[in-house]
Amino acid sequence: MASTTGVPESNPNTTGRSEDEPLLGRAGDASQQRNQSIAFNLVLGTAILAQAGIWILTATIWASVFIHPLILFSAHPLLNSFGLLLVTQAILILQPTHTPSQKTSGTHIHAAFNALGVLALLAGLILIEYNKIGHGGSHFTSPHAVLGLVTYVVFAVQAAVGATQYYVPGVYGGVERAKSIYKYHRMSGYVVLVLGLATVCAATQTGFNKGTLHVRLWAVIVASVLLLAGVLPRVRKGKLGIKS
Repeated sequence: MASTTGVPESNPNTTGRSEDEPLLGRAGDASQQRNQSIAFNLVLGTAILAQAGIWILTATIWASVFIHPLILFSAHPLLNSFGLLLVTQAILILQPTHTPSQKTSGTHIHAAFNALGVLALLAGLILIEYNKIGHGGSHFTSPHAVLGLVTYVVFAVQAAVGATQYYVPGVYGGVERAKSIYKYHRMSGYVVLVLGLATVCAATQTGFNKGTLHVRLWAVIVASVLLLAGVLPRVRKGKLGIKS
């Protein structure tokens, strides 16, 4: 809409955000509105697709585990799927923030979700290794195990770098230097999310899943596609250093 001077009126909710235009849609489509609860970020825009995907994935895995007698190994898929659920929330809560106050509160919540998610993932790793040692099993021989190890390491490094960048910027030589690598932290975050989903896909081809859990590959793929369809369109190009 134009004002009486002929100059288009500015929208206070989208002003100054052209550099943060999402990959799909217009500037402001994936932005947290002023005075809006940050919790709404979890379902804003295409986030509802991401929530559908991660909850379907988690529910599928948990249902497959709980319909069988629980054993020590059961904690591995339960903890890993829960970890991915938390990491997904960490991404969704922070993506739409754009004002300084939103970014500050969003970063704290993002860090909390990520910390809990990575702890759940590492607990899943420790338990499966303890289980293998107890049974004399082989370590990191299947595609799932190798990909899983890579994913665990990248998740841990990603979380450590993100936390130190924000809370201990002196490690990088100061705030400005820490900020200069934010975009790489964000990029690698999306990469490690895809790695995590690929690891779950690989898990469906293991002997234990085929013989006991029966989690279907197609179900994991569908849930993963939904998740990525919800997350990726909300990626803010400006935050990745991509010019519009």
